[in-house]
Amino acid sequence: MPTVSQRYGSAARARGPQTRGAQSAEQANAPVVLMVSGGADSTALLLMACSGALDIADGRGAQRIARARLHVLHVNHHLRGAQSDADEAFVRELCAREGLPLCVEHASFAELSGRNLEAAAREVRYAAARRYVRELSAKAGTPRSAARILTAHTASDRAETFFMNAIKGAGAAGLSSIPRRRNIIVRPLIDQTHEDLVRYLQVAGESWREDESNQDTSYLRNFIRHRIMPMAAERNPSVAHSVSAACDILGDEDAFMSQLAATALRACTRRATRGSVVLDAVRLAAAEVAIARRVVRAAVASLNVDARLEMRHIEAVLACVAAGEGSVTLPEGIDARVEFGSLTLRTPAERETAATGWLAVPGSMPVANGSVLEAELVEVPKGSDPVQMALQANRAAAPNEQVVLIDAVALGYAPHDLAHLAEDQRWGAERATVPSRRDVGLWVDSPVAGDLICPFGMHGRSKKLSDLLNEARVPLRDRPLTPVVRTAPGGAIVWVAGIRLDDRFKCTATSKLLVKLTLRPFLGA
Repeated sequence: MPTVSQRYGSAARARGPQTRGAQSAEQANAPVVLMVSGGADSTALLLMACSGALDIADGRGAQRIARARLHVLHVNHHLRGAQSDADEAFVRELCAREGLPLCVEHASFAELSGRNLEAAAREVRYAAARRYVRELSAKAGTPRSAARILTAHTASDRAETFFMNAIKGAGAAGLSSIPRRRNIIVRPLIDQTHEDLVRYLQVAGESWREDESNQDTSYLRNFIRHRIMPMAAERNPSVAHSVSAACDILGDEDAFMSQLAATALRACTRRATRGSVVLDAVRLAAAEVAIARRVVRAAVASLNVDARLEMRHIEAVLACVAAGEGSVTLPEGIDARVEFGSLTLRTPAERETAATGWLAVPGSMPVANGSVLEAELVEVPKGSDPVQMALQANRAAAPNEQVVLIDAVALGYAPHDLAHLAEDQRWGAERATVPSRRDVGLWVDSPVAGDLICPFGMHGRSKKLSDLLNEARVPLRDRPLTPVVRTAPGGAIVWVAGIRLDDRFKCTATSKLLVKLTLRPFLGA
C-alpha cells in the first residue's frame, strides 16, 4: 500500500538529483521484459520503450530505458491456427527491426482443469515471463526484485475489467480491477486508452495485428468492449479515464483494508500449521463485518490459494461464528468448524492424517495410531483424597491404557459451570436434550516447535517438550503422532498423552472436581 510520498513523489524525485548507489547500479543493469502479443497496445509499448520515457516504478519517474535492458517475450498460444503463427512472425520482424532480443514460448491447452481459457492463457503468459526474468537476472547478476515485467494494459482494459467484475458480483479487490503494479509487474500505459495508442501507431505509420476473436461478443470482455463501453461513453466520453481513477481509489482503500485484516488475522490466530488454522471465534465475532470477511478469506487462502470463496461461503462461516457453533464445507474440501469459542479451518489432508480438534468434556475423539482419547468429569467423594484417587486411577488402568486425573478448576473454568456439567453427566440420557450451561473442552493436537511443559514432579520448572520426548525415547518420525492435550489452541499443555502430565494441572488436596483423561486403543464399533 503506497504512502503519499510514494504515490505522489515520483515526479519530484525524477526532477531532482539522482543518487548513484548500489541500488541504482542494480536498476541500471536489471532486465526489463516487454510482453508483446502483436496487438496495437503491446506494439505501442515496444515502440515507446525504445523511443520514449516510461515510468517503470523504480522510484525515478518517467525515464528512458537503456536498450541493453530491454527484452521481448511473445507467447504463441496456438489458439487461432495460422493467425497465431502470423502474430509470432510479426513480433519477430518487429524485434529484428528494433534490434531487441526476443524469447518465444509455445503453449498448449489440452487440459484446462476447470479453468476458463482466458484465465489459463493468462497464467501461461505470466509463468513464462517469470521464468524469463529469472534466467535474465541470473545472467546479468542482478536481483530478481530489480527486474521489471511490462505489460500493455490500458485504461480501457481497466474499465472493461471493472465492469466484468461488477457483473460477476466482485468485492473491492475485484472492482479495483487491474493494478498499476504488482511486485515486479508494471503497467506503464495504464493512464492511456486503447484509442490513444492506436492514434500513436497511426501517426508513427506502424502496423499491428488484429485478433478477429476480439469481435465475438459471446465473450464477456468483448460484450463489455463493444456494447457497454460505447453506451457509457455517450454519457461520459472519458468513461475509461473516470473508471480508471475510481479503480485507483478502490485499490488504495482495498490495500488499506487488507492491511487491517492482516493485523486482525494475527490477533485472532491461536494456532496455525500447514494444514490448519485456529481463530478466536469470540474475537472474530466482535470484529467489524468488513474486516471479519477478509480475515476468513485470508485464513482460507493461507491453507489453499486455489480455494475460490464466494460471498455465500464467507457469510455461512460468519453465521456459524455469530451463533457460536456449526460447520461449513468450503471449496477445495476445507472444513470450517466453530466450537468452544474457536473457528477451526482444516484441509482434507489434515483431517485424515492428524488428530487435531476439540475434545468435549465429557466426550471422546480418535487420535493417531488407532487410539481414542476419552474425557469425563469425576466428582471427589466426601472424605476422599484427590491425590490418592489420581494415583489409584493410573495404577488401575489396563495394560494398554493410560489414565490421568487433573484438577478441572485449574483448566480455567468456573466451578459452578463445571458443577452444572457434572449434574448433566449424572442424569445422562434423560438430560441429553438439555443444553449444558457451558461447553467445556480441551484442545488436542501434536507437538509444535517451541512448546514448553512443566512436567509433573518438577515442581513448576519448565522444560522443552522436545527434550521431554527425547527422554521418553519417542522417535522423530513418531512425534507428530503424539497427542498433546492443551487448554485451548496455542494454550498451555495439560497432558502429553501417555507420557507426562503438566504439574500445573495435577490433583491437589483441595480438588473437588476432576477431569479423567484416558488414552486407549480403538476397539471398533
